[in-house]
Amino acid sequence: VAAVGPAGSQEVQAVGPLYKAAGMAFISGSATNTTLTTSGANTTFLRVVAPDAVQGPQDANYIIKHLKPKAVLLIDDQEAYSTGLVTVMTPILTAAGITVNHQSYNGTDTGATLQSDMSSLVTSQLNASETVVILPWQSAANAQLFGQTMQQQGKTATLFGTDGTDSPGQFTINGTYVSNFGPDISTSKSALDKAIVKGVAKFGPYGAFGVPTYEATDVLMQAISAVCKAGKKPSRANVLAAATKTN
Repeated sequence: VAAVGPAGSQEVQAVGPLYKAAGMAFISGSATNTTLTTSGANTTFLRVVAPDAVQGPQDANYIIKHLKPKAVLLIDDQEAYSTGLVTVMTPILTAAGITVNHQSYNGTDTGATLQSDMSSLVTSQLNASETVVILPWQSAANAQLFGQTMQQQGKTATLFGTDGTDSPGQFTINGTYVSNFGPDISTSKSALDKAIVKGVAKFGPYGAFGVPTYEATDVLMQAISAVCKAGKKPSRANVLAAATKTN
């Protein structure tokens, strides 16, 4: 009667019309592209995280205030998530007097082709004046490869990744910044957060996507419960209606 996910904005774009035709609610804990909820293509889509229209300005303003670059290299991976953030961040950075060198690569590339992409970007695009490189990607491994390629070429810049790169086990370049759409509760002092962390510990480590995805699931469970408590049999239509009333 409903679904949790998908994780990525480009995945929501792909399946949104199918869920619309089915009249079925689907809730993401991580798809942030702003147009997903404004284009009209995904009328049964919901999310529990802020869109790029919120995350993008937060990231851009943090870079402006704390990293104070005069020029940045901003690279998208041609996916909806990445290009959406670039669209939001670029005018804010430019308005602050920062020179933005916007480049792209194919995020689906692998192996030698991916290595060539990274090498070309570092060699031909990253110059000494660009003290910050912004990587709004969904692949932490690609961000790590970019950072390693920088190091191999003897170039220095501060890397700033968005939520897709927030994977401490994969993206380990010293001095790197990452942002995220959800809270990191792993070191929280809250009793509830401590209980959740302890409860999932036996299943192994979890990433930043865990808590928002848990919340997306909870919204649907509560919606189904509300339908049952009203004495009705859950259907796609009445579960969708209940989910959209969630505060």
